[in-house]
Amino acid sequence: MEPTTRLLRDLVAIDSVNPSLVPGGAGEAAISEHLAVRLRHAGFDVERTELAPGRFNVVAMADGRAHGPIRLLCGHADTVGVDGMEAPFVPIEREGRLYGRGAQDMKGGLAAMVVAAEEWLAGSRAGAGRIIVGAVADEEFASLGAESLARTIPADAAVVPEPTDLVIGIAHKGFSSAEVTMRGHAAHGSRPAEGRDAILRMGRILARLERLDRHLQAAPPHPLLGTASLHASTISGGAALSVYPAQCTLQMERRTLPGEPLNAAVLELQGIVDALVAEDPDLAADVRALVARPAYTLGRESALVNELASAIRSGGAEPEVGGLSYWTDAAILAGAGIPAVVFGPGGAGLHGVEEYVSIRQTDVCRAVLRAWLEAGG
Repeated sequence: MEPTTRLLRDLVAIDSVNPSLVPGGAGEAAISEHLAVRLRHAGFDVERTELAPGRFNVVAMADGRAHGPIRLLCGHADTVGVDGMEAPFVPIEREGRLYGRGAQDMKGGLAAMVVAAEEWLAGSRAGAGRIIVGAVADEEFASLGAESLARTIPADAAVVPEPTDLVIGIAHKGFSSAEVTMRGHAAHGSRPAEGRDAILRMGRILARLERLDRHLQAAPPHPLLGTASLHASTISGGAALSVYPAQCTLQMERRTLPGEPLNAAVLELQGIVDALVAEDPDLAADVRALVARPAYTLGRESALVNELASAIRSGGAEPEVGGLSYWTDAAILAGAGIPAVVFGPGGAGLHGVEEYVSIRQTDVCRAVLRAWLEAGG
């Protein structure tokens, strides 16, 4: 079995569900230990750091044989939950695909970057003056791992092997999330004069959000990323069938484009509430910010894009450059001054009940990453 596929199978078999998303999730303890042992055995200097209880980063370093740039390979080890999956941690190969939770997002890319780094270390060690392999925690929630890595590790360039179908991702959307709580007044269902229905009043906010989403998606699209958008994520409220609900809480997420404010969701949601209160002073609602992350772009003609394109051509393929609809840790690395691109193997079922990654693309990714590490800066 090819080494990248073997490691991919090992990684998929390890439960690394993010406990910030799923209470009781395994987190990165076991998978980080597996990677730390492997990378030490390969000859790397390895640090395994606990960032929060059960949440670990693994950072491995090795120097090249000549002066050159510091190159970083950064991938996350956590996954989303497994609701609806029959055997999420049993890797299954079928028709050139490997199935299992995290196979596409992003244990395929994680396996590719680890094997590429091992091959670089065992070979000429040309190109990079130093390489850093970062298997980070918590990308699926708040990027605790990437933030720690970016604060402590210097690098001249980075590749994040999230699933791009081997497209060089030079831009991706950001996200901004917020919560609004509508306050009503509890009363018996037979006494409308005494009750204020928080759920019905939340409907006014939902109607305005729907109107805003239509406006966002009708705007001229970004050349790589399309349009901004929003959606209502969760809603809860009410106490009993015959009681006017005293409270209703909505959480929503806004997908942002480069140049839009980080707190777009709060600004827009508060604007809606203010307009509704002006129309009906009896309405009362509170808005608060949740998690937000910036959009990211890197110039198409940047040195990093050209280097990775050359690495792709060295394998006989023609590089393709594009944008990504989802968010990645590349934005955090870039915020710390590390130029980054996103490049990894494709598949399907992202966060779904049947997730897979292309075995062929995973190995192609490995070969391209190794070529990038070995090329001069």
